[in-house]
Amino acid sequence: MGVGERDVPADVMRLRLVVTPDPELDVEAGERLTRRLRAEIAELDVEAVGLASGGSVPDGAKAADPVTVGAIVVAVSASGGVLPTVVETVRDWLARQGRAHRISMTIDGDSIEIERASAEQQRALVDAFVRRHAAE
Repeated sequence: MGVGERDVPADVMRLRLVVTPDPELDVEAGERLTRRLRAEIAELDVEAVGLASGGSVPDGAKAADPVTVGAIVVAVSASGGVLPTVVETVRDWLARQGRAHRISMTIDGDSIEIERASAEQQRALVDAFVRRHAAE
């Protein structure tokens, strides 16, 4: 199930996720990370999920550049209450990774970036973000 940047109906909220892999990883490993996270999200009760490409990888690039490698776009029903589940899945996925990856989550221009912080720090940040958008 895929979703383009412009294919989201008005009654559906669009969440854009950008995975910034550990700088020590190569481009292919960064792409695999993004695809694995997309696959986990696709198992949830979301309207649609897809990869949003950003173009080609520059010559000589070592680390995966999230703008050129791509991002994940998730369409979530604004009234379905699925947003907290998606965000919790992203947080849990990040916590299971053994490297210094970061994920930026954006809804309507409002963004947060999470990384391997303590579970308590992540939960507080994510809860505040979800509260801002859960009522939309």
